[in-house]
Amino acid sequence: MNAKVLILEDERDIREMLAFCMQQAGYQVEQAATAERVFGLLKEGFVPDIMLVDWMLPGASGVELTKKLKKDQKYQDVPVIMLTARGEEDDRVQGLEAGADDYVVKPFSPRELLARVQAVLRRSGKGNNPSEQISHGDIQLDTAGHRVQINGEEVHLGPTEYKILHFFMSHPERVYSRGQLLDSVWGQQVVVEERTVDVHIRRLRKALQDYNVENYVQTVRGSGYRFSAK
Repeated sequence: MNAKVLILEDERDIREMLAFCMQQAGYQVEQAATAERVFGLLKEGFVPDIMLVDWMLPGASGVELTKKLKKDQKYQDVPVIMLTARGEEDDRVQGLEAGADDYVVKPFSPRELLARVQAVLRRSGKGNNPSEQISHGDIQLDTAGHRVQINGEEVHLGPTEYKILHFFMSHPERVYSRGQLLDSVWGQQVVVEERTVDVHIRRLRKALQDYNVENYVQTVRGSGYRFSAK
């Protein structure tokens, strides 16, 4: 099973960029804009393998959240990488003393952060290889080889259809609007019309139709799309 990453960042653009980077690396991702949402996710049963925590947040700060988590026996072993614009030594020491396992100063490159995530996961013994397969229902997706199989038979998808399926299988049972899919799959820097999503969804369904699993990609009227193998 791929490692689970929880991103706590109140700036949406940064949060979505981080999520896209982690998803492309094959990790399962949950996002939160506030400490309260993090505790809500934990109560719902989502226990991450690593957390990326912004220092400056509305309400409780990232440092306060980390201190609180590290005092809870259930979550004290969850590694935390602190994200912040504070680069002074005293600030770094404060973050590490709060229980953070690493400290990354903004601005940073997604490639550097990914390397830090992988290193911290290895040190914590939770270094799940992000190239493991993701499986839902009859579909198996190999993130390292960019291969898709249905009941053991390889399925050939275009690059965009593969990215959509990868995103869906990393976030099953959740509804995403066309705008959210554009941001997550194409990226916020790419300007395309929302109807583009519909075109590629149709292509994906057509590829899945030969294997009778096209109904895994569901249209939720008035809201967007959802992936469900149930």
